[in-house]
Amino acid sequence: MLDYRTHTFLAVCKLGSFTRAAAELHITQPAVSQHIRQLEAHYGCDLFYRGGRRGELTPAGAMLFRALETMENDEGRLKTQAEALSQEQPAKAPLRFGCTRTICDYWMPRVLARHMAKHPDELVRMSVGNTHDLVLRLEAGDIDFALVEGSFDRERFDFVTVSRERYVAVGCVDEFDAPGGPASLTDLLDRRLILREEGSGTREILEKHLAARDLAVGDFAGTLEVASIPAIKRCVQAGAGITFMYRAAVQCELNQGELRDITPADFFVEHDFRLIWQRGSLAARRYQELARSWAQ
Repeated sequence: MLDYRTHTFLAVCKLGSFTRAAAELHITQPAVSQHIRQLEAHYGCDLFYRGGRRGELTPAGAMLFRALETMENDEGRLKTQAEALSQEQPAKAPLRFGCTRTICDYWMPRVLARHMAKHPDELVRMSVGNTHDLVLRLEAGDIDFALVEGSFDRERFDFVTVSRERYVAVGCVDEFDAPGGPASLTDLLDRRLILREEGSGTREILEKHLAARDLAVGDFAGTLEVASIPAIKRCVQAGAGITFMYRAAVQCELNQGELRDITPADFFVEHDFRLIWQRGSLAARRYQELARSWAQ
């Protein structure tokens, strides 16, 4: 169980204010200041800048915050597991995790089918969000790990790669009917680009690879932003534009001849799906074992 001064420190870090932390914890502001001074005496360093930057973490404070936040979330998991085992009919604590939309819709179903065949009594709670949202939920302790395709801070999260997927350009069946398709990415710039919302991993990858070629989404003839992969595919199928997505997300439509792979010859992109968790977590070995099982 974490010390009460640790909870005070974490409250100040998350709320950005001694005053707001005092209100949240139902204690006085002098008590908050005393708790912080005691922690600083214990660790032998300042945790917050003084004066006008009150509430802003020093480098040592930021390091301690990341470590103690992970410990707080681990404590919550241990409490849940202990409560589950204390029941008259002991049960496992739920497997709580999040996935980005593409992984949830087109990769996880077969993985979960295998997992539940091996662990039929396991309680699984899977949520969906973009990479940014899932990282915030990890830090808040709402989920234990996440499967993401977008970028994350590798100083704050450990990870294991569970799959490497092709990333392709897709058009309607009439796009580039000539053998071989487009030779270059620039051959697609006169099309309307249909893409996911900002913050999605699928869009982030496209923007990254466009930037590497001194291009941007604004260089296409037009853009259409749609926060749904099925809707994007239907728009492309109807001839509203082209899109870029993981081949796994569009494999069925390609096999049935409903859509066409128009990936340019100079655009070979693969990207990793990763299972991530807070660095330093006591449950790291469990996540690693789970990732190895799911990657098979």
